[in-house]
Amino acid sequence: MSMTRTLRGFTLVELIIAVAVVGILAAVAMPSYQAHIASSRRSDAKSALLGAAQALERFYTERSTYAGATLGTTGIYPAASPQGYYTLSIDSQDANGFTLSATRAGAQVGDKCGNYTYDQAGTRGVAAATYTAAKCW
Repeated sequence: MSMTRTLRGFTLVELIIAVAVVGILAAVAMPSYQAHIASSRRSDAKSALLGAAQALERFYTERSTYAGATLGTTGIYPAASPQGYYTLSIDSQDANGFTLSATRAGAQVGDKCGNYTYDQAGTRGVAAATYTAAKCW
């Protein structure tokens, strides 16, 4: 009775094929994953703009004007979105209206939805964007 053991492992060709398949899957999956992450971060801008607009409406209720409201540490609302992916600013304001914007920051700088805008009438828009406002909002 002969006790021969056959050792079987991966050949170099099998290993190269496996690495190539993983590389192709990663090349397809990474852009899709990054687009999904960027899309989920957009809610940071939307919620921040709506929160700032709500603070401006409270300011208007107390003073009958939007003029004079500020954002930041001494303002009515923070100047950055909760997760920090957007910076907020009041682009224009007077007694009867305002326009807010959320400018991309940090990891969102290259986002295709660009910068978000919102005004006292509830008009939602985007600036410097590849996508339309309807797709982004």
